[in-house]
Amino acid sequence: MAVCVLFLLSGCSIAADEASAVGISSPTPFRPLQEGAPDSLYAGAAPTPFSLPTVTLPTSIPTATLIPTVPPTATLPPVINPLTGLPQADPSLLERRPMAIKVANYPRYVRPQSGLTLADQVFEYYIEGGLTRFIAIFYGNNSEWVGPVRSGRFFDEHIVRMYQAYLMFKFADQRVLEYFKTTDIAEFLAVPEIGSCPPYRLMSSRSVEEYNNYYFNTFLWDDCVAKNNLPADKPRLRGDFQLEPPQEISLEAIRIYTYFSEYSYNYWEYIPDSQEYVRYQEKQDTRDGREEAYAPLWDNVTGLHVHASNVVVLFAYHEFANPYQEDDEVYHIDMTGSGEAYVFRNGLGFPAKWVRIAKDQPLLLMTASGTPIPLHPGITFYEVIGANSYASQGEGEWFFHHTTP
Repeated sequence: MAVCVLFLLSGCSIAADEASAVGISSPTPFRPLQEGAPDSLYAGAAPTPFSLPTVTLPTSIPTATLIPTVPPTATLPPVINPLTGLPQADPSLLERRPMAIKVANYPRYVRPQSGLTLADQVFEYYIEGGLTRFIAIFYGNNSEWVGPVRSGRFFDEHIVRMYQAYLMFKFADQRVLEYFKTTDIAEFLAVPEIGSCPPYRLMSSRSVEEYNNYYFNTFLWDDCVAKNNLPADKPRLRGDFQLEPPQEISLEAIRIYTYFSEYSYNYWEYIPDSQEYVRYQEKQDTRDGREEAYAPLWDNVTGLHVHASNVVVLFAYHEFANPYQEDDEVYHIDMTGSGEAYVFRNGLGFPAKWVRIAKDQPLLLMTASGTPIPLHPGITFYEVIGANSYASQGEGEWFFHHTTP
């Protein structure tokens, strides 16, 4: 079946089982996404130079004594993943560009999703109709299955730029795509047809309609990049991690609740033994007086409870460019400049602010006085909520209520 990497500026020319060559002009391979019906289903199951002095050696000294040896116990320092702060098992993976992959959270029957516990960082943000979606950053790990992959939003541009990443998404509203194709991220977009390149496929074990059954195989993406001469330069990424929590004012944080809407809400619970938070997701809406109800969110690939060493709540402006976008909730989420934030790690909550000092670098988290707040090594999960949202806390529990314009 024909497949294609999306080059929005130049178009695509498609041959069977191949991605297009750059520069061949033909119709742009996207289809305007009609999302109303599926998402209305809320219910369901270099070293420093130096000089050495010149030394004259006696000829009677055996040659072997002139060769410095490395002690048998000496080891090279580990390569650290800048997105997790953890030693990198396969350093070669860090030579590539990351992959930012859109992952559905609704309809509920798409759960459990695949690959969330293998991502380095994950963002969750509001899309429309009371619903949220994930965008998972894959850099130091691979997963044969990531998904189900769903459509793109304006917010995704920030992630592509911050992580110098490719964006894997299942098409988008035409207004979003028309904008993307005018930007310098156009060559970093990959949309699916079922096939080998880009490596999207259906999961036959899921009894779900095809629309919600597209999955991405990150193991195969490097071959696609090489085959099509796509950019493969190593990104310039930094991270700030330490095992011990910072010596800043903090409060106990055992549970962190985020309410996006009556349809979408979740909480993270701290597990002291693992020094991680685990995710619980709503399983019913709270309309008509129904009480909150939660279930663990699992990863279909690893069988693990979705977890994070850090949970970071980001406050960001949500706005519409015009009334036409407002009618369909086509949000622009501003992740430039700075904003309010809360950082949760080691069972503690730290009031903070986020700063984006360069468009091609991840966020910097710091205290109000400007002291950086390091993260605990491991996965970081970001909850992006409206700038006008409100927060409260008490007895180790924190509550965040998302509001939009």
